Amino acid sequence: MPFQTINPHNEELIAEFPYISDSELNDKIEEAHQVYIKWKRTSFSERSGMISLVAEDLIRNKSEYGRIITQEMGKPLLQSMAEVEKCALCCMYYAANAEKFLASRQYPTDYSQSEVHFEPLGIIYAIMPWNFPLWQVFRCAIPAIIAGNSILLKHAENVPQSALIIQKVFENAGAPVGLFTNLFINHKQSDLVIEHKFVKGTSLTGSERAGGHVAALAGKNIKRTVLELGGSDPFIILSDADIDIASKMGCISRMQNNGQSCIAAKRFIVVKEIAEVFLEKFVSDIKTLKIGDPMDDDNYMGPLARRDLVDTLEKQVNSTIKLGGKVLTGGKKMEGKGYYFEPTVLIDIPIISPAYSEELFGPVASVFIVENEQEAIALANDTDFGLGASLWTADIQKALQISKEIQSGSVYINTIVKSDPGIPFGGIKHSGFGRELSDFGIHEFVNTKTICIA
Repeated sequence: MPFQTINPHNEELIAEFPYISDSELNDKIEEAHQVYIKWKRTSFSERSGMISLVAEDLIRNKSEYGRIITQEMGKPLLQSMAEVEKCALCCMYYAANAEKFLASRQYPTDYSQSEVHFEPLGIIYAIMPWNFPLWQVFRCAIPAIIAGNSILLKHAENVPQSALIIQKVFENAGAPVGLFTNLFINHKQSDLVIEHKFVKGTSLTGSERAGGHVAALAGKNIKRTVLELGGSDPFIILSDADIDIASKMGCISRMQNNGQSCIAAKRFIVVKEIAEVFLEKFVSDIKTLKIGDPMDDDNYMGPLARRDLVDTLEKQVNSTIKLGGKVLTGGKKMEGKGYYFEPTVLIDIPIISPAYSEELFGPVASVFIVENEQEAIALANDTDFGLGASLWTADIQKALQISKEIQSGSVYINTIVKSDPGIPFGGIKHSGFGRELSDFGIHEFVNTKTICIA
């Protein structure tokens, strides 16, 4: 299937883009390599200046860019514009901090002088998803580019206009042609990119299946890889938590971005002592959410991004119900045009059901009731995923201790999991490896070179 923009609200085909030829692909790779050779010799001042112009373009055009995001993947317009603003924040963060992060370091040794330098690698190949079509590209591309690398992007097939926006933003900022290049390519061509001698690293955000394939191919060709894959984040509510706040924030965490976020709260683990009160409040909060045209600011939720995503979610929910799960609200596809699914709460979820072991990528909250904190920890860790987790309690010292026992890339206490340019982001287990953002992210795609003088 070629790259297509299909509006998920009304199912109208808006734009279509063919795959480029293998010859065009090779030319673009060569161009990106030649630009890298020049770009790596530029100063941090020059790189930061260009990235600052990228940030200015994003802020200036956030309404235009936000509308295209919403048109392509269905998130509410206000959330789309907030995503554009977050991309600008990432640019400003690295413009201010990249030189410090990549400064050479002195180490005490038996040599007269021992230094470590951080040098760019070459072309970094980014394979990115549709759910945050600008943010997930920027959090990979900005640190790599400001470190001196060039970027090739293969975006998801349903957000081609978002991919073109990003290339346009770099062009508007005066970036040399080839520094950031969008590629409308198929999966076979994508493998050719990974294998190409000029491509030195790959970053993928996506599914376990895609991550496994890319990691295997990159490993075979001795290429660096960062993977950010799925998540089934636990949202743990202990008996001393503020239930009103936990319910409100849990509703936001599960349902924002139309429920299509890797770091959304997906499994709500509630201590039995407060379960009844929490469920009453949580279901009530879910029922208040307005769902409809994402261009209407009155609506908190829009459609899922594609028809197949609705169909998959429906199968997972129906299978869970047939195996004994119960629906407290929602549970069905919505009638009429658009890829809409009702905001849903499931309970009494069997261990053999999809809602227990699989990632539900849509507006479905799975609620589990446990006897105590140790059961909560055990259930939180009983998953193949390990991206994020949130923990709700009035006892911060207890929360810090429990956080050490939770198997995830991050734990957020009395707040929801979210990415931020200033802190590392990534997961463990089937949620991937490597880190994005902060100083950790910028060091993923550089050569850490040791220089010693006798």
